[in-house]
Amino acid sequence: MRSRTWQAVIVAILATLVARASGEAPTQAASAPSAPPQGVRAVDGEWIFVEDRTEGRALEQLGPPMSSKFSMRVEEGAVVLNGHGSGHRDVRIALDGSITEVAEPKTISRYRGTWKDDTFEYQVEFERAAENASEGSIRMIRRSFRVTADGLLVRVVTDPPVVKDSIGLYRHAEDIALPAATKAAIGDVAWLTGAWVGTRSSGSSIEERWGPPLGGAMFAVSRTVNTSGKMVAFEYLRIVERDGGLIYIAQPGGKTPTEFVLTELDSGTGAENAPRRAVFDNPRNDYPKRIVYELSPEGGLSATIGYMKGGSPRRFEWKREGN
Repeated sequence: MRSRTWQAVIVAILATLVARASGEAPTQAASAPSAPPQGVRAVDGEWIFVEDRTEGRALEQLGPPMSSKFSMRVEEGAVVLNGHGSGHRDVRIALDGSITEVAEPKTISRYRGTWKDDTFEYQVEFERAAENASEGSIRMIRRSFRVTADGLLVRVVTDPPVVKDSIGLYRHAEDIALPAATKAAIGDVAWLTGAWVGTRSSGSSIEERWGPPLGGAMFAVSRTVNTSGKMVAFEYLRIVERDGGLIYIAQPGGKTPTEFVLTELDSGTGAENAPRRAVFDNPRNDYPKRIVYELSPEGGLSATIGYMKGGSPRRFEWKREGN
């Protein structure tokens, strides 16, 4: 117990003893602000989506109940939210049920939170301007967070319901097991070599240009150009040998690199024009967690990115430049 709480208790006891000695009714001592329950500290930190635990969902429906990555910072009497999907940063939710209001030009969001039965829960209600409201717009989201032996269980309910209660398991990155690497050398993915070009459903062009294996590594650059002829995205890519396996390193926009380990490989040996496939995983990343390259017998290259299991992966397809 904090020292000021002890001081408040001592003051109250002394006031009671003095009142009894004088025959007067005891007066109520001012209550000190209460510290958050120790249990709420367990929700502190950054959390990464691990798996969907909603019952009755088909494989393609699996996915996180909210953002793939979010954080909560526990302060005295409150929890501060970041990355919870609303676009709001540093939203401070008091644990006494009082309302935190976030006003925007066309929407007012009202947050109310509690800590009860080892669960942190908050509800956010939306008040929208008439021109910003539409039939089916979500009026309320309720989220609860409970730490278990498996990790953080997150339950999400919406009004009107998008789906029935969604439940997902999250963990701190360091608590997510990394996959076992498969043995491989850089020459095993030499089939990626080349200039690959394709067109997305939006009409944008996308390309990946992979240099040949050399010095235990392959390098590539990716570029997306929209229909107006403007480059809207680029990425630096590497595959390098490490500890008897291969590591895929992605730097979208040249930002901090993210590594994926090779876990499955079919290099198509033993048959001419056999399909080739390489799977790279990083369950500690928020999205994507898995990247799969495939070379078809017809010579087309594809890359599929998504979660470790289920969901709706994104697929990119290319042909060798000039074909």
